[in-house]
Amino acid sequence: MTEPSGGPSRPKRPVAVPVAGLLIVTVVGIVALLGGLEEVDVPPKPLSQGAVLDQGLYSTKFAEARVTVEKGQQTWEEDKRFVEMVFEVTNRGDETTNVGMPPAKPDQLSLGYGFAGSLLKISPAIKEGKGPFVFALSSEDQTSQLHPGLTTKVIVRFRLDPGEQPPEQVTLDVASFEYAPGFQDETVRWQMVSEPAGEKFVPTVQARVTLPVKAGGTA
Repeated sequence: MTEPSGGPSRPKRPVAVPVAGLLIVTVVGIVALLGGLEEVDVPPKPLSQGAVLDQGLYSTKFAEARVTVEKGQQTWEEDKRFVEMVFEVTNRGDETTNVGMPPAKPDQLSLGYGFAGSLLKISPAIKEGKGPFVFALSSEDQTSQLHPGLTTKVIVRFRLDPGEQPPEQVTLDVASFEYAPGFQDETVRWQMVSEPAGEKFVPTVQARVTLPVKAGGTA
């Protein structure tokens, strides 16, 4: 008898494929199947009374929210009641800034860098003609300036109607500032942190702060 040509066959050895490579291929396949990667919205940082927030240009402590009463100067004048939000704000920049004013709309990008401009949304909404009113206190005198390196008490308040019950709490959507080039030029300056939304940029909500409203005294 003649033997088959080519000699005895050898057993085939398995080829090792790295597990990481298989995982990458699998993930890529799943992502492709689902239509690509999507950005995940990160919710704003939740904060409460007493919290301190790094806003870039400012370091801000959310001290309290309270009801205050301003007595009428004349016997026939009615007392005025306000809900006040109290902040302890440190200007970390090199220049004096203004206390600013909350924007009329939450998605309105402030061109300035006044502190109150970072209070994007106040809930419950303030009634038309009732505020907000913003000022800082320097030795108990009202001012609109925040000086570098100093911590200043800032008051943002709105007036209550006669007989109106104050809210149990107020909630603030708060933005921050960054020292970066501008949109139209390369000049580096303080500006509000923003993000694209369609064909425009809107402020980024860095934190959502909830303050219980306390009964207060006479302002």
